[in-house]
Amino acid sequence: MASNIQKNTLIRYKNIRDLYLKYKTEDIPDTVILRKYIYPVYPISRTTLNTILNTPIDRELNRIYPNVE
Repeated sequence: MASNIQKNTLIRYKNIRDLYLKYKTEDIPDTVILRKYIYPVYPISRTTLNTILNTPIDRELNRIYPNVE
C-alpha cells in the first residue's frame, strides 16, 4: 500500500492519537473523548478520528525517516 502521508500530518495524527489514548477507558465512548478533549484542540470529525486511529502512524514515520526514533 503506497500512502503519501506527509510528515507533519503524521505528527498531528500522533498527537491526536496520544490525546485519545490518554483519556480512553472502557466506560468512556469515543464520541465523548472527541467532544470534550480532542475537538477543542483539533477540530476534526468522528470519521477523521477513526481514520487517524486506523492509520499505522509509527510504521509510516519509520518508513519516511528510518533512523529517527
